[in-house]
Amino acid sequence: MHAAYRLNRDHLAPWEPQRAEEFFTAAGQSKVIESKLAQHAAGSEVPWVLLAENRVIGALTLTGMVRGPFLSAHIGYWVDKEFTGRGIGTAAITFALDFARQELGLHRLQAATLTHNAASQKILTRAGFTEIGLAPAYLKIAGAWQDHMLYQHVLY
Repeated sequence: MHAAYRLNRDHLAPWEPQRAEEFFTAAGQSKVIESKLAQHAAGSEVPWVLLAENRVIGALTLTGMVRGPFLSAHIGYWVDKEFTGRGIGTAAITFALDFARQELGLHRLQAATLTHNAASQKILTRAGFTEIGLAPAYLKIAGAWQDHMLYQHVLY
């Protein structure tokens, strides 16, 4: 994972929170993976790694899973700069939608994109998500609190 993040550091920087240098190291990614696996074991997260040509080309994660009457989760993803525009993001999200519905029994997935992230908005729309509104100063991305467009996909 650390090699993929190093390779895509500049590509992802405008779309992600600021990262400490440790994040881009093997030790840093080992900690991230440990945390993700612990969250998975606790039933609150499902992480996937996207692979092609024997290397990591992205990731997709369902986070913040809530059971009870909500049955919802957030979905986040990224695709390697060399693999954008090939339908990989849409295919990965479509896979996650099916998994969330069939394996997890979730009712709804939510995603958030920066207002100017047209590529991500296009991916979500292609995967069947609908825009549900604007969230002002929603997430601290690239060092600043930024507005996001919210999307949802009702699974059943």
